[in-house]
Amino acid sequence: QVQLVESGGGLVQPGGSLRLSCAASGSIFSINAMGWYRQAPGKERELVAVITSGGSTNYADSVKGRFTISRDNAKNTVYLQMNSLKPEDTAVYYCNADVRTMNRPYYGMDYWGTGTLVTVSS
Repeated sequence: QVQLVESGGGLVQPGGSLRLSCAASGSIFSINAMGWYRQAPGKERELVAVITSGGSTNYADSVKGRFTISRDNAKNTVYLQMNSLKPEDTAVYYCNADVRTMNRPYYGMDYWGTGTLVTVSS
């Protein structure tokens, strides 16, 4: 019913920047929080940043001051601007959204994208 499609990953040198995008589509009534998670090889998935429908944000300590999350509610899209990238930022980045569908407008469900790989290396 709902699809999340990420884009913008790739290979970047340390200190560089990337911008990730995630567009939600399908039978959407409304979207509450949207966020980005990441999973590095051999590690558990962790929260990177989250943004509410009203624009409030929260970040992992490891990315504060370097990453910025934003969203375009009209486009059902969330972005992650990543600056000053470090090798330890290398991971698969997943988009997440708490979505109320047309069938269940009062019940939010979690949806995930398939992930986009970010590699920070010289």
